[in-house]
Amino acid sequence: MRKYSSIGVLCCLILVTTSLSQGQSTPAKVPLPDAAYLQKIWDGWTTLDAANQTQFYAQGPHTFFDESPLKYDSWKQFEAGVGKILTTIKSAKFTVEEPHIHPAGQYVWATALINQDAVLQDGKRDKAILRWTVVFHQENGKWLIVHEHVSRPTE
Repeated sequence: MRKYSSIGVLCCLILVTTSLSQGQSTPAKVPLPDAAYLQKIWDGWTTLDAANQTQFYAQGPHTFFDESPLKYDSWKQFEAGVGKILTTIKSAKFTVEEPHIHPAGQYVWATALINQDAVLQDGKRDKAILRWTVVFHQENGKWLIVHEHVSRPTE
């Protein structure tokens, strides 16, 4: 008799566990950022409108480094600061070269060279190879930039 009650309890546990798990869905696996995603980010900068890039950056207190000034402490600061720089540019093209992407748990960090070909408002051409280091964090099903460093060699 005791043997049958143990089997009954086990069957009930299996039924309860199965019914509970059917009501829950596992979160969809979001593909890791790849070279195409990195290029998509830089293609957005060719619009010369920082507001278009909001979709790629985490909101809130994060640190972003650009050529100048020393740092920005949030996307809002970065958007405003870079927005001023973008007004000095007439057109630009950015090409991601040599991307290296490294998954690290709930983060992904990447490095790449960015081939910049820009025409300034005064008509001067500004060609450069930039260095880019970026850290992504998955938020709400998207990989968003939580830290970024863009620099231009002084050579």
